[in-house]
Amino acid sequence: MRWAALFDDIEAQLEAAERMAGDAEVADRVRREQGGVTLADRVRGQLGFVLRVETSGGGQFAGELTHVGSEWLVLSKAPAEVIVPLTAISLIEGLGRNVAVGTSRVREGLGLGSALRTLARDRARVIVHRVEGSPRIEGIIDRVGKDFLEIAAVLPGELRRSASVSAVYAVPFAGIAAVSSG
Repeated sequence: MRWAALFDDIEAQLEAAERMAGDAEVADRVRREQGGVTLADRVRGQLGFVLRVETSGGGQFAGELTHVGSEWLVLSKAPAEVIVPLTAISLIEGLGRNVAVGTSRVREGLGLGSALRTLARDRARVIVHRVEGSPRIEGIIDRVGKDFLEIAAVLPGELRRSASVSAVYAVPFAGIAAVSSG
């Protein structure tokens, strides 16, 4: 009888050690997988959530997360929408637990330039919020290059005509904190 109890005890210790090793392996796998999650993946899992975003230079934007590209997100708070480059974000508040990894190659190709080209094509009036708290520029996006945009500063209520343009500015993507609907 004594041996049976001894072997039962050894077997219980082995089972406990195997469980602990299995738990440690699962925890290690989770840590490795989390190490490969990008900010875009993390944010994409929050579609439909209301988020508050702070940008470098102190800009703050809040609204429902409606779209996420590989380099940007869109927050909507009626009647305005704002595109925020992920590189300009210094803080995000309101994240849930979800993560959305493994997006399509098409979605991964939708960089900041793609989003801005859509606004340029539609001749939408926008406000470019610049990093470091520099003055905003209100107008129409004329051109979007690989790493910059050109915006024609137009007075509110004016159409984009040569006579109504007060200046044309080139703004590097690195200098953009956000682009909001005007």
